[in-house]
Amino acid sequence: MHNLGRTRSSQQPNHLLLTSDTFVRTALPGMKACSAIVHVSPALGARFAEYTAEFEAGGELGETPGQRFIFVIEGKLKLETDDKSSELSARGYAYLPEGLQHRVKANQISRVAVIEKPYQPLSPLDKPRLIISNEDAVSSHPLDDDPDLQVKCLLPDEMGFDFAVNTMVYQPGASLSMVEMHVMEHGLIMLEGGGIYRLGDSWYPVTAGDFIWMSPWCPQWFGALGKAPAKYLIYKDWNRHPLAAQR
Repeated sequence: MHNLGRTRSSQQPNHLLLTSDTFVRTALPGMKACSAIVHVSPALGARFAEYTAEFEAGGELGETPGQRFIFVIEGKLKLETDDKSSELSARGYAYLPEGLQHRVKANQISRVAVIEKPYQPLSPLDKPRLIISNEDAVSSHPLDDDPDLQVKCLLPDEMGFDFAVNTMVYQPGASLSMVEMHVMEHGLIMLEGGGIYRLGDSWYPVTAGDFIWMSPWCPQWFGALGKAPAKYLIYKDWNRHPLAAQR
């Protein structure tokens, strides 16, 4: 049945909710047998780009002008750098510093979250490094001492890294302990389950597959609903002075 113009997607001055019924696929330069659902970019006012790459078997990403983070939602990838070749399966991820020559190719039909951002350097002594890992190898910790809300930090808290990427898992009924408002912006992909997200003055039902962008100081809160845990992958800018972005 035709949806007659109805959707949960919403664009507001300080946030964006994109649901799968409004996804539009496009090819980015260098992609082969691969398409991108661009969720957010500087065109909307964000200081980063995030998209879902959908690979056919043998598909390949193109190059990026910035640093890149990839997280395998489903499928399997082969990642090649000058001196290393690695395979990434579901929940595998990699951080690729700006300027690092690399090749990302799918061994099978795959779906991958991709985050790209121009790098903000601090000093020659503080430089990020290549990271290849899997979420399963990362230990979790409770947020605000709540054992029903577990966080995994996928990138190290080192000053060389100018952004962070975490996964967060909420048991049914768990929620953030406060409405957050802060200088960092977020990009968020719902991976599992669902719940209610407050963004600004709006309240949205969200489910696996949805994407959310939150601008700096957007009021935000989440509570998990249903019988299964809710999980999302979340980006934030990090480790830089708030004036640095103006340079």
